[in-house]
Amino acid sequence: MHTQILKSSIANRQSTITITGSKSESNRLLLLQALYPQISIENLSNSDDSVLMQKALSSDDEVIDVHHAGTAMRFLTAYFSIQENTEVTLTGSSRMKERPIAILVEALKQLGADIQYIENEGFPPLKIRGKKLTNPRVDLKANVSSQYISALLLIASRLENGLELTLNGKITSVPYIKMTLDLLSEIEVETTFEDNVITVKPKTNGVESKTLVVESDWSSASYFYSIVALSDLGTEITLSSYKKESLQGDAVLAKIYNLFGVDTTFGATSITLQKSSIVNRQSKIDLDLANAPDIAQTIAVTAFGLGLECFLKGLHTLKIKETDRLVALKTELEKLGAEVTITNESLYLSKSKSIKSNVSVNTYNDHRMAMAFAPLGLKTNLQIKDAEVVSKSYPQFWDDLSSIGFKIK
Repeated sequence: MHTQILKSSIANRQSTITITGSKSESNRLLLLQALYPQISIENLSNSDDSVLMQKALSSDDEVIDVHHAGTAMRFLTAYFSIQENTEVTLTGSSRMKERPIAILVEALKQLGADIQYIENEGFPPLKIRGKKLTNPRVDLKANVSSQYISALLLIASRLENGLELTLNGKITSVPYIKMTLDLLSEIEVETTFEDNVITVKPKTNGVESKTLVVESDWSSASYFYSIVALSDLGTEITLSSYKKESLQGDAVLAKIYNLFGVDTTFGATSITLQKSSIVNRQSKIDLDLANAPDIAQTIAVTAFGLGLECFLKGLHTLKIKETDRLVALKTELEKLGAEVTITNESLYLSKSKSIKSNVSVNTYNDHRMAMAFAPLGLKTNLQIKDAEVVSKSYPQFWDDLSSIGFKIK
């Protein structure tokens, strides 16, 4: 399915959208629920990734296919490593087989796990023989994907001797690590995070019955921040369900989009975004997104739509996502008339004066490419290829855009 977006404006200056639960929180809680069945979850994400995670955790199949779901691949590798007397082959899409997992596998092997590569060394698919892991200590480079770290932390309380994880160097994606630790705290697992050492105490006897409510997804909110930033003064969109003290690193959006003239007002369970000022075309957006790399695509497209110079760094993890997001961003922005320079961890966007019309944007099996470029429909006609890819994290995205006035075919 391709989606044609015709140049339009927001029909209703005050719109309200309800966004599904955070994929990041949902997948962590689903794994914890599998380890501790006393947990109940509300406002669970309806994303493909969370559906796949649920299916895998309840499956008795010998082969588990997670398709494009990177979070599921990493979390399930750790989970199946501690399922005693089981043997599972964990596989995924052709792109998943190109996404490295050696760092996590080697860390689990330090703990005593039995994992083998079936095809290429360092990459899925994996054959995992579950067993009791008794070694409590492991070392990792601190700048690796936070999902490797979270995968270890999520199973740690079920290890006989807990876990002492030492991170060597400068830690990136700290908010995602803290999210995992905060969720562990909510089920009363004892943890500490001091200097570069994280410890998790064992809790092998189960937890008290508890219902946990997933906050809505801040990454999904980013596309509405972009829409408001590209809209007329006074445009407002209210999103629910959100809280001011969020566990999600992408909540930094509220601060970042001030740079684009968007104010955020927190209600009891919602946020209202308002276009309150016009951005000076001479200003430059300069951000380190090491702690929130998933919003880089949205920010780059917003800056382009407003004709602003933009420099984003801290993006080294984007090269191993659903696609190489830095290369994909450069390719698709340049089709629209942008000038973009990238390195292995940064993107520089020159100030632009115009946006080309009727361009077809490739999405590379990446949900964030489709959603990040969609707000440009406020500035020009464009086509989003393979638009259904949004179901990975936000299945009703196109319906929600239509509801606020986007003309979509």
